[in-house]
Amino acid sequence: MAGKSSPEPNPYRTHTNGELRAGNVGELVRLAGWVNRRRDHGGLIFIDLRDRWGITQVTFDPERREVFAASEKLRPEWSVAIEGEVVRRPAGNENPDLPTGEVEVESTTLTVLNPSETPPFEIDRERPVEELLRLRYRYLDLRRERMKENILLRHRVIKYMRDYLDERGFVEIETPLLTASTPEGARDYLVPSRLYPGQFYALPQSPQQFKQLLMVAGFERYFQIARALRDEDQRGDRQPEHTQLDLEMSYTTQDEVLDLVEGLYVEIVEKLTDKRLLTKPFPRLTYAEAMARFGTDKPDLRFGLEIKDVTETARESGFKVFRSVVEAGGSVRGLAVGDLGNLSRRETDELTAVAAEGGARGLAFFKVEEDALSGPIAKFFSEDEQRALWEVLEAKPGDYMFFVADKDPVVFESLNRLRLHLRDRLGLAEKDTLAFCWVTDFPLFEWNEDERRIEPMHHMFTMPREEDLPLLDSDPLKVVGQLYDLVANGTELASGSIRIHRPELQQKVFSTIGIGPEEAERRFGAILHAFRYGAPPHGGIAPGIDRLIMVLRDEPNIREVMAFPKTQAARDEMMDAPGPVTEEQLRELHLRLR
Repeated sequence: MAGKSSPEPNPYRTHTNGELRAGNVGELVRLAGWVNRRRDHGGLIFIDLRDRWGITQVTFDPERREVFAASEKLRPEWSVAIEGEVVRRPAGNENPDLPTGEVEVESTTLTVLNPSETPPFEIDRERPVEELLRLRYRYLDLRRERMKENILLRHRVIKYMRDYLDERGFVEIETPLLTASTPEGARDYLVPSRLYPGQFYALPQSPQQFKQLLMVAGFERYFQIARALRDEDQRGDRQPEHTQLDLEMSYTTQDEVLDLVEGLYVEIVEKLTDKRLLTKPFPRLTYAEAMARFGTDKPDLRFGLEIKDVTETARESGFKVFRSVVEAGGSVRGLAVGDLGNLSRRETDELTAVAAEGGARGLAFFKVEEDALSGPIAKFFSEDEQRALWEVLEAKPGDYMFFVADKDPVVFESLNRLRLHLRDRLGLAEKDTLAFCWVTDFPLFEWNEDERRIEPMHHMFTMPREEDLPLLDSDPLKVVGQLYDLVANGTELASGSIRIHRPELQQKVFSTIGIGPEEAERRFGAILHAFRYGAPPHGGIAPGIDRLIMVLRDEPNIREVMAFPKTQAARDEMMDAPGPVTEEQLRELHLRLR
């Protein structure tokens, strides 16, 4: 019986371009990759040969005429393979910025594997490039160092998530991408069925019902690196499709879910990045506290400028604008900030415009002097009222105090915008610091003024607090849900809740938002039926992976951390999608375009 033949050596490489060190000097090696740069030094020709792992300098000596002549034709982004000997770089020519910077390879052979047209933008340098051009040539954009590192960190983070959860008894289970259309806060992407004329699948906005059904099925600890698809208007941290770590646990509590995810995020930050965590454990704020202190349920805790309530002082003041707002049920709130010097009229107008973006009809301000307040409206406040204002805001001489008076939603939004504007203007937030926090106890419902109806603040499967169950009948807008968000540096990174597991309570919540029993049976029949078979208490969370990588890599938008994103207008520039289809395809799907 003949023995096994040894495998053929790789014809392209013995080492990667990030691998060679001084200990390899004297070895004969094969390398492959792209020409990152080519330099002709009037005798020797040098190229930086790049692959995913790094860069190695390769030299071509004119004494080797054939290989030297071939090297003269090389241009950036040509794909080549070389053979040669590893040698030390001449003294003084080492490159401390490269791991391979002590050595170079003297090439004895050169094989052009594939030449390249001139790229539409530079690959080897990080210079501004128009985004549509980058997306059209995304396969070239991903060769750039920053983009490559974004995708590699994404890989490491996802692998860490999988290992962390596997060690804690979680099972990874895929859920369907073709499912039923259900209302979950955004428009569904619909897929027409060829076999069932006039009927449609929907792409999932999240695996919400499936993960709850897996709890009914008894898996107890599920997770999935899940794709979520939503047909909604785009912005910097949204895409038509995004990726989330979806997880669910049975017989669990809110604290157990939060502790699990907090432990995961602490380890990811400390083991995979150079970022600094501002606080451990993460602070836990109620929704009401976050709104009152920061004007948002996504607070950036890296700096102060907390909002203070001066409604009671304003109620008795001589300033009619403040007094009339309070009498109408609104509030007056403000914040104090130093280091602004003496603001000009143009500067105060700019700050007023920032507040107006949040709906404010004006921005009142004072400057704190040694023993009094100065400003256009200071005369309307007595000495005691002025002292009360700066004491509540904890202001000191030299500070400015800014106030907004209106309904609470307008006050919060306006002061939140002003707070973030001042953060950026004054450089108050450290770039390499991550300030995580949990926001809990959200209202279960909110009022949709445009449609004049109650709707879920997060989603309709959330368990109310037990003590609030009677309010479902009497005052549903006061019901607090067992909801929680994870926030970092003003960005929401995860959202979750303890779920309803009793069918009669689930139907009561459906009815509160206008979904009667017949419609509920049609849309959510599977989960309502499942709850009748001993469904366990359960809860979960869905951290967004794209947003996490954005924060860890200091990227301005979600497209920078996805391999093949859509544009801001939800188009795929590279594949030219969406696009038309043939009449034959439409006939097969029983569709006709109007």
